[in-house]
Amino acid sequence: MADPRQNANESEAVRAAVGKSRKLAARVPRLILEARRVAATVIHGLHGRRRAGPGENFWQYRRFLNGEPAVNVDWRRSARDDHLYVREREWEASHTIWLWPDRSASMDFNSHLTEWTKLERALVVSFAMAEVLVQGGERVGIPELMRPTANRNIIEKMAQTIVHDPNERASLPPNFAPAPFSEVLLLSDFWSPIADFRKMIGLLAANGARGHVVQVVDPAEESFPYAGRVEFIESEGLGSITAGRAETWRKDYQSLLANHRAALRAECEHFGWTFTVHRTDRGPTELLFAIHARMGQGAHVTVKAAQPARTGMAAPI
Repeated sequence: MADPRQNANESEAVRAAVGKSRKLAARVPRLILEARRVAATVIHGLHGRRRAGPGENFWQYRRFLNGEPAVNVDWRRSARDDHLYVREREWEASHTIWLWPDRSASMDFNSHLTEWTKLERALVVSFAMAEVLVQGGERVGIPELMRPTANRNIIEKMAQTIVHDPNERASLPPNFAPAPFSEVLLLSDFWSPIADFRKMIGLLAANGARGHVVQVVDPAEESFPYAGRVEFIESEGLGSITAGRAETWRKDYQSLLANHRAALRAECEHFGWTFTVHRTDRGPTELLFAIHARMGQGAHVTVKAAQPARTGMAAPI
């Protein structure tokens, strides 16, 4: 016989999940519009990545070169001119990129210093990056949610998949095995213990996949602008703590933050992954340009140039 308490707990969990999905679904149209705006800006500023090679789609005509086989000549095009032309196809070695925006409870936070929650910004960046990548001929997937695809309606497809996901939203990505030479983009606040982060990134990098870690933070999580008596509630069920004079905690808090971030960066560097800090009071366009520029590179360079030497804090993008 089923335990009534267990059934009640399961029903409560289902109701909570449905409520969160509805709340997210109500915000999705705004996020899609913002993602399209950002993607259009980035695409306009990028140089084309197309090149000649094996494939099926026509790219361009070029002049016939002495020594080439005559079978390469496109006689129909050549008949319109005094020169011989070769029909080139577009290179179609599509690249697979896995995008994972953290949708756990800690991401659904924003302070009075910004209008965007961390979750909203992570989704906007993910949607916009997917649009940019698909426009460039790449394939995009979400671990355990969406197989890699080059669907032209990639933003809508991702949004529908995420909104209808009934699974528990963990703070770190699922354990999956990206193929060698694929790339992974992770967007989260990454407040998880360093040991868990180390295990996660080690598993994802085991087959040779390259990756990019973006720590998405609210400006209040860096500046700690609190004073007086403040109750801090952990959003993922670990309880709460009350500070009698919160301003006296600021220095120790910022030191802990700097040490945690330095450890995150060190783990990324160990596996050749990039590490970037993004604050939600900054626009997403600069971040997309930076991440897109690093994708596909054989050797990644972490953002060391703007790091203060003693604190280990990276300049946010």
